[in-house]
Amino acid sequence: MKERHEMVEYTGCDLSVRRQCALLGIARSGLYYEAQEVSAKDQQIMRMLDEQYTKMPYYGVERMTAWLHREGEQIGHNKVRRLMRTMGLEAIYPKPRLSIPNKEHVIYPYLLRGVTVTRPNQVWATDITYIRLSGGFVYLVAIMDWFSRYVLSWRLSPTMDTEFCVAALEEALVKEHPEIFNSDQGSQFTSREFTGVLKAANVRISQGVRWLSNKTTI
Repeated sequence: MKERHEMVEYTGCDLSVRRQCALLGIARSGLYYEAQEVSAKDQQIMRMLDEQYTKMPYYGVERMTAWLHREGEQIGHNKVRRLMRTMGLEAIYPKPRLSIPNKEHVIYPYLLRGVTVTRPNQVWATDITYIRLSGGFVYLVAIMDWFSRYVLSWRLSPTMDTEFCVAALEEALVKEHPEIFNSDQGSQFTSREFTGVLKAANVRISQGVRWLSNKTTI
């Protein structure tokens, strides 16, 4: 990844930095991101959280903290909350809103209620998950055709930003265009940068339903 970052030219190039990043398959944010080393202790706690969440996905901060205490870990609620937020973990239980949007972003209506998806490129969808690595975590965004479940494009990023989502979307749209694009109401997908790409491609925007799993572990 570092080698591809070094290939980006900031001056004297006819292509914009964003376009160069898209062609190289990297997130623009990675050009400016300096990785912050996660302590060995935090990595241990995050691995424990990940494994327990796999078994008990309805555990929130309170239950997870209590469980860690039973495992002999002296850790406070605030740190557990921070680590779970970093990992994208959220207790699964009935609640009125599954995703918290940015209040300054326009939210589009959900267009798929009662719709039967019968062909490729009728509906595309996307979501963000995280992947656990030996040295920490990275975030994965995937663009998929809803009918075939074919992965049209994907990107990895060390941060939950908008750039790597836009890059994945732009790559997918080079191949085909969907009639409807569905996502949840996460700020990455409601941002002007992301929805602007869809509008420019004359794609109808649908938002409101989370349909991919919360996480992937390798």
